[in-house]
Amino acid sequence: MREIKIQPAKGKLGVLLPGLGAVSTTFIAGVLAVRKGLAKPFGSLTQLNHIRLGRRDENRNPLIKELIALSDMNDLYFAAWDLFEDNAYESAVNAGVLELSLLDQLKDELSAIKPFKAVFEKKYVKRLDGSYVKKYSNKYEAYEALREDIRNFKKANNLDRMIMVWSGSTEIFLKASEVHKTIESFEKGLRENHPDIAPSMIYAWAAIAEGVAYANGAPNLSADLPAMYQFADKMNVPLAGKDFKTGQTLMKTILAPGLKARMLGIGGWFSTNILGNRDGEVLDDPGSFKTKEESKLSVLEQILQPQLYPDLYKDLYHKVRINYYPPRKDNKEGWDNIDIFGWLGYPMQIKIDFLCRDSILAAPIILDLVLFLDLAQRAKFKGIQEWLSFYFKSPIYAPGLYPEHDLFIQLMKLKNTLRVMAGEQEITHLGLDYYI
Repeated sequence: MREIKIQPAKGKLGVLLPGLGAVSTTFIAGVLAVRKGLAKPFGSLTQLNHIRLGRRDENRNPLIKELIALSDMNDLYFAAWDLFEDNAYESAVNAGVLELSLLDQLKDELSAIKPFKAVFEKKYVKRLDGSYVKKYSNKYEAYEALREDIRNFKKANNLDRMIMVWSGSTEIFLKASEVHKTIESFEKGLRENHPDIAPSMIYAWAAIAEGVAYANGAPNLSADLPAMYQFADKMNVPLAGKDFKTGQTLMKTILAPGLKARMLGIGGWFSTNILGNRDGEVLDDPGSFKTKEESKLSVLEQILQPQLYPDLYKDLYHKVRINYYPPRKDNKEGWDNIDIFGWLGYPMQIKIDFLCRDSILAAPIILDLVLFLDLAQRAKFKGIQEWLSFYFKSPIYAPGLYPEHDLFIQLMKLKNTLRVMAGEQEITHLGLDYYI
């Protein structure tokens, strides 16, 4: 077995968050609350999940954080960028996700987190408009300004390592073009203000340039580009993304593999959502919705493999809708109607009504990504971290492959990666010695 040398998880770990809205403040407040013993980190694999080692009869099931050295939650330091000048406390109160009684116990720490001015252009997120933005004559200047923010934050807090997780809004739909092909073409595009370079890409480029691992929590192209892969490889930086797998798509990646495992056919899958927070407002714009739609629609195609099972899935009709509904705020509701068929083609239906809390589901994802990406950096991993696909709707993948969307295969890959990093054997669940 190949030995993987991992640097110790010592020192301070900076967490850089483009976007200080509902998701970011829920994550930060949650970490602070856990530190103070006010809550538990439910939803986090790094904090609560056990991992089996060896045979079942060995009964070795340590916590993941006991198996492998992860940074401690007490060692996390937070910085953010935003369109609005509100500090983390003010932003969390405005988001309305967490109760004021909890936020007031964290007020001093949250109030001390004040965002940097954002790199922002309204044409990429048409439903947002803020005045707390950087001034720059071209996108290369914006990139350099972000690098300066990162360096200043590291120096001010005497940080040892940093991770960036995009927690901002969904940008308009863009396709990879010539400017995204190489490091040289991308940097030329920055200097020439190329319209195909969106703000999230500038943040990603700045992170990579500073040796900071980058994860993309939105469906934007962001770092999912050939130039980014080349740059990350050159700078020895891990990448992960894209689009946090939270509500409705989480349900799809749980249910669709089960239906396929039993060879049950699907005639149609209709999904609709209502959502009232800033994300819902942004997605009310057709350009931003198109980006999200592409991410959500891709899931079933890869899980069900209609090319292999045409009788079951070739004619599947898949429709996704998102509706902005302000009274609901962060409490998203997702409805699914699934028309399935079984033995002899007889029809059946499944109905799902998932009343979820978007930021509550996303916050532990950010924590896990921060700690796992820091682990990847300390293990000298670089480029696409496909073992972290578990957390994303539209996981990035190496050229020539296809993305794995099945939640259970993703979890097996994640845990096997951790086992190998810890010097343990992978688990295949074969078990022939039980039968022969």
